[in-house]
Amino acid sequence: MTLAQAEVPRILIADDEAPARSRLRDLLDECRPEFPLAIVDEAKTGREVLDVVNREKIDIVLLDIRMPDMDGLEAARHLAGMAAPPAIIFTTAFDTYALKAFEVNAIDYLLKPIRQERLLAALRKTQAAGGAVSRAALDAAANQPRRHLSVHERGKIHLVPVSDVLYLRAELKYVTVRTAGREFIVEESLTRLEEEFGAAFVRIHRNCLVHRIAIAGFEKNVAESESGWAVVIRDTDERLPVSRRQQHIVKEFR
Repeated sequence: MTLAQAEVPRILIADDEAPARSRLRDLLDECRPEFPLAIVDEAKTGREVLDVVNREKIDIVLLDIRMPDMDGLEAARHLAGMAAPPAIIFTTAFDTYALKAFEVNAIDYLLKPIRQERLLAALRKTQAAGGAVSRAALDAAANQPRRHLSVHERGKIHLVPVSDVLYLRAELKYVTVRTAGREFIVEESLTRLEEEFGAAFVRIHRNCLVHRIAIAGFEKNVAESESGWAVVIRDTDERLPVSRRQQHIVKEFR
């Protein structure tokens, strides 16, 4: 790779349809005279997007919204947690009504069929404004829970399926994510996680949310539990205290 190639924006094309990816490649080639760029790779799912970003330096992602396995919005929400996330330009065939959430939250998108001049304008915008989309804006536009939590370690994104999480426990400014296999640390607010996943998790303490399917039962434990009750966590030998304020959940599950 030459020095000139290394300095131009590095682009990832993400779309589950091969003709759409080919069309974007052609359009990007048309943009090169006015916007030098390098096409680094292609992805067919949101998960593939994260895989590419884990192994390559990517400056701009042209990201389709509707993709199998993991859609573009969820992938973007995981990317937004990076220390230096790539700029994101969504590409979509959604109708205008469905895109109001994007417009309200100032998220840039290209409506299919994409025109070369509109793509060029979007590329220039990423350079002028930095292009990073805030996590809060993406959360608001998505308006549905993620299927994964993302753990950011050493510049890599590791996905933890929410269905595998046993409990979430706040510790200082971090949240410990406990699965049957191990613990992870995420820099997210427990309150925000409760807002997003409240249907699947129950609060047992001011600093702890337990996945409903992880509750194996309750035990009386006056010595260690504020209310005299502890939650028995399946697949572990852990017992988590239930606060007095939350002891009503014992009746709910018994």
